[in-house]
Amino acid sequence: MENAIIIRYCEIHLKGKNRGFFEKLLKENIKRSLKGIKCDFIPMHSRYLIENFDDSDYDLIVEKLHKIAGIHTISKALVVDSTFENIFEAAKTLVAEKEGTFKVITNRADKTFSPNSMETSRLLGGKLLELFGKKISVDVNEPSFCVYVDIREDGKSFVYTDVEHCLSGMPVGSAGKGLLLISGGIDSPVAGYMTAKRGMKLDCIHFHSFPYTGEAAKEKVIELTKKVGEYNGGINLYVVSFTHIQEAIHKHCPEEFMITLMRRFMMRIAERLAIQQGDQAIITGESLGQVASQTIESITSSNSVVTMPVLRPLIAFDKIDIIEIARKIDTYETSILPYEDCCTVFLPKFPAIKPNLERVKKAESKLDVEGLIEEAFKNVEKYVF
Repeated sequence: MENAIIIRYCEIHLKGKNRGFFEKLLKENIKRSLKGIKCDFIPMHSRYLIENFDDSDYDLIVEKLHKIAGIHTISKALVVDSTFENIFEAAKTLVAEKEGTFKVITNRADKTFSPNSMETSRLLGGKLLELFGKKISVDVNEPSFCVYVDIREDGKSFVYTDVEHCLSGMPVGSAGKGLLLISGGIDSPVAGYMTAKRGMKLDCIHFHSFPYTGEAAKEKVIELTKKVGEYNGGINLYVVSFTHIQEAIHKHCPEEFMITLMRRFMMRIAERLAIQQGDQAIITGESLGQVASQTIESITSSNSVVTMPVLRPLIAFDKIDIIEIARKIDTYETSILPYEDCCTVFLPKFPAIKPNLERVKKAESKLDVEGLIEEAFKNVEKYVF
């Protein structure tokens, strides 16, 4: 008996004549993720197979597969030559570790194999019950586990009991490229993960306010970017100096518009960088009504300075929902580290919650917008992960 990992996809099945494009991209993403791990990667009909790997690498392989968008489920299977005796030996090995109710499900692609699917399931279930009857029983309606038998046409059979759900979604790179505004908070890394899961390849931009925010704050964002990059097949981070813009707003504009004007500058800079890097959309972690800068009026104000699509995957999420996903993707503990980001600098006591766009434009007219943006682009740091 040999070990194998079966990889399945789901939504790609719906892509009709374009299905080959998505399959090829998913295959490339899997192979890239497993680079450096000794194993054989075998494309099969509607699935992929990983064989000839060291058992000590199994957990690492599974960890990587769980971070690849487009993979629906995986199973660790025993591979045997297709005889009933071999299949029973594999099933016996797996069920020895189980207890509870079970049923056997057989798929017989090799129609020359005898007995047929239903008879194989019946005979195999009977022999397993005879051997392990003290700790297992049959329940064909709601079993606590299943024994799956997949009899292939090449003379090999896969036997397995566990099906692990993965990210699902679409392969990264299948939905173009986007630029994520990433802060040190909880929301933006989750927004990046959600967008990558739908197939968009990400770059990241972060606005740094040295000396008001220190190196620890930047390192926090770097760590968050790396974690998002694990779901993105690697990632680029651009760190933009924002201090001079905040100081100019603080000096020349009404305090209540501090956050509103900051967001407008961030969007302008993000759009310009996105165009330079070939990104097709801007992504933010905004959730409607969560804070002053995320009311519909504030969103309208920041949207008005760009023409590029702005994606807000968390717009209707509650904070509890966002935190749950942040914990799942291992960004939460990093996000709550007590280092300030640029949005906490020069915070007004009473920010405009529903800023009037004409008043915002009037306040902004006191600034050399183009000059401030040009200054920001003089000191862009790039990190490649």
